[in-house]
Amino acid sequence: MENENLLAIAKEFGSPVYVYDSSKIISQYNRLSNAFKKVKRVKLNYAVKALSNMTILKLMNSLGAGLDTVSIQEVNLGLKAGVKASNIIFTPNGVSLEEIEQVSALGVQINIDNLSILEQFGTKHPDVPVCIRINPHVLAGGNSKISVGHIDSKFGISIHQIPHILRIVENTGMNINGIHMHTGSDILDIEVFLYASEILFETAKNFKDLDFIDFGSGFKVPYKLGDIETDIEEFGEKLTKRFNAFCKEYGKELILGFEPGKFLVSEAGYFLAKVNVVKQTTSTVFAGIDSGFNHLIRPMFYNSHHEIINISNPEGKERFYSIVGYICETDTFATNRRISEINEGDTIAFKNAGAYCFSMASNYNSRYRPAEILWHEGEAHLIRKRETFDDLIKNQVDADIFSKITETAS
Repeated sequence: MENENLLAIAKEFGSPVYVYDSSKIISQYNRLSNAFKKVKRVKLNYAVKALSNMTILKLMNSLGAGLDTVSIQEVNLGLKAGVKASNIIFTPNGVSLEEIEQVSALGVQINIDNLSILEQFGTKHPDVPVCIRINPHVLAGGNSKISVGHIDSKFGISIHQIPHILRIVENTGMNINGIHMHTGSDILDIEVFLYASEILFETAKNFKDLDFIDFGSGFKVPYKLGDIETDIEEFGEKLTKRFNAFCKEYGKELILGFEPGKFLVSEAGYFLAKVNVVKQTTSTVFAGIDSGFNHLIRPMFYNSHHEIINISNPEGKERFYSIVGYICETDTFATNRRISEINEGDTIAFKNAGAYCFSMASNYNSRYRPAEILWHEGEAHLIRKRETFDDLIKNQVDADIFSKITETAS
């Protein structure tokens, strides 16, 4: 997308606003698919939690992707978007047996990540196919908040507990049709991921009737010019060779599964905000925008980096700015960042705003969540309206109790 497209969208739909470029999503999907074109059966399940707008889910469905979901609400969003239940996998963490049973009744593939629920579900529903989520204890990336393969992670069943899994499967007679792992986000070292894959292959040998092996995702995308990223093409070449060899050894053509989220949508997203005020202090120049961590929490929550450009003055002389929000908290998006000269009223754009941005937005400070726009084939399409005051109060109930208290007092 060009700056003039973004400026036109901000003018038409107001700010703050999220914008997604469909062509980037499509190209990322094709890139990942092509990296594994020598595998006979590949299934890419888009991680709904990254960006759950139903129009995005419809786009993924049109590309041939399934969905990776973590709540029954995400499952229902996928079904409402037209995705078949058979193309959805449910990979929750810490949910109740009742929720898993409700999802299973819809015909969705179940993925269980703890021994207790595995035994309970297998005892009650031994004929329902179940995938098992393994924690290989292999760390991905350097951020402890998004690297979930460590020994004390709440995600997955430890590889050291394989004997317990086998005992449960034998005792219940349950049907295990898949093995899954996820090590976290921002995978940089392909060899580390391949090492984790070997652990998954060894685990898979314990189960004789598998249909698929799901290797998760967590591929690193670039956040700034010259940033490092996962070499998908090299990774595809190496894992393809090893996966095909394993299928031959296993005696069956298994499905190779992934659950990309950030990889597909992060770079497609832009978050546009207007500069309300430029404030000079004794040592800092602040640019205060019409947003805060209620709309984009990743820089504060994960210490993540988002490139920020002044699309109103892209060729201006660069100065150092700290970009801050209008929330009554410390909501600093960037500190002393070199950005083209900013004036009050300018529109700035945050890049890599497609994944875990709107989906983590809130109404903190009673602010409205912004609109979402899909830029598709040269046109801007509204895919979520900006919230209004009615949206803010529609689920609140006027209990009308204080008038009764007043009457009693009088």
